[in-house]
Amino acid sequence: MDGYYAFMLVATALVLMMTVPALALFYGGMSRSKSVLNMMMMSYIAAAIVGILYVAIGWSMGWSGDGVFFADPFALAWLDGVEPTFFIGVMFQLTFAVITVALISGAVADRMKFSAWVLFVPVWAVLVYFPMAHMVFSCSDSALICSKIGAQDYAGGTAVHINAGVAGLVLVLLLGKRLGFGKDPMRPHNLTLTMLGAGLLWFGWYGFNVGSIVIGYDPTDPNSFELERFVSETGRTFTNTTLATMAAIIGWLIVERVLHGKATSLGAASGIVAGLVAITPACGAVDLSGAVAIGFIAGAVCAWAVGLKFKLGYDDSLDVVGVHLVGGVIGTVLIGLFSTSDGAGGIDGLFYGGGWGSLGDQTLGALVAIGYSGVLTLIIGLAIKFTIGLRLDEDDEVGGIDLAAHGESAYDLHSGVGSGSGLLSSEGVKA
Repeated sequence: MDGYYAFMLVATALVLMMTVPALALFYGGMSRSKSVLNMMMMSYIAAAIVGILYVAIGWSMGWSGDGVFFADPFALAWLDGVEPTFFIGVMFQLTFAVITVALISGAVADRMKFSAWVLFVPVWAVLVYFPMAHMVFSCSDSALICSKIGAQDYAGGTAVHINAGVAGLVLVLLLGKRLGFGKDPMRPHNLTLTMLGAGLLWFGWYGFNVGSIVIGYDPTDPNSFELERFVSETGRTFTNTTLATMAAIIGWLIVERVLHGKATSLGAASGIVAGLVAITPACGAVDLSGAVAIGFIAGAVCAWAVGLKFKLGYDDSLDVVGVHLVGGVIGTVLIGLFSTSDGAGGIDGLFYGGGWGSLGDQTLGALVAIGYSGVLTLIIGLAIKFTIGLRLDEDDEVGGIDLAAHGESAYDLHSGVGSGSGLLSSEGVKA
């Protein structure tokens, strides 16, 4: 059992790394140079706020008891009454809360006020993520089927990816388009950072998926730890995560090549994330061929879906909707087709003779997540919009949110330039 605790310590550290620095690098590289620091700061501040808030009331809302949407926020406040040996489990779930909130930031890059983001983060975590985590994770039985959501979800396709993707879409619609969207080039400023971030996300995702194994263990009975099941299930989830990601890269690049004539590094990085997102809910439920199928479908469909923002007119800056919402729905729903009774859920999907029941359950679970996140995020977003405001001033948006919100520039291109006693400001003008 000591080995299991060590395993969970590593898994927890890997998931935390997915937010800082992996997601910050991935999003930062995709941003324009004038907003890269703000983009990375949105991940870092989300980690700081949500982490403390989770220990204060988040764990209690999720795991202190049963409830329709959440448990008593104060029953286990500040982990009062939680055995220190279980703090590892608390910290593991904390990292899920952190990255879910941080994922949303990519949709609103370049134009959401930092103060509005700082207010949005804790309110959304308390009203949306903590209850969703309770509905998806805390009520899971040994078969990993949650009665409140009604669907298999091994590691967070609903609570994490659909949840964050819907929230990003709602904020995008409330904020409106970036200045020049659809007219001016808004290319990633540093694809090297994005590729590095994608690689670190892939590495960290093994903690995310493989670490989500649920093992029933009675501390009074050392023989209750099911070592054989632990080894088998972690092997399945590790391999499925790997194969789905590889297949998604191929699927994305094929569609990108057909639609745009090029297979790009940005496409490969985005394919990595799309595959990881889609296999997250399914990694324990499907066999190896099912994982490859889900990854390939997710990569191909998400590559097409990211272009919808230009056709439909919503400005999802870094494709949170096209990757996390679409990929999360694909992974959740396709469990109903590809799951096997040998998997963690113990249910055969439609393609394995299980009938339509599982497909219906998975679809319902995805719809519940979409509806809950959409309604609550809309209320929160409107409240902030009509109080302190959501959007950056036009002049600050043009000049760049890095300077406007943080007084900094990511690249000090003018340092040491010029002569005489005058110093150059970050805009290249003598101060």
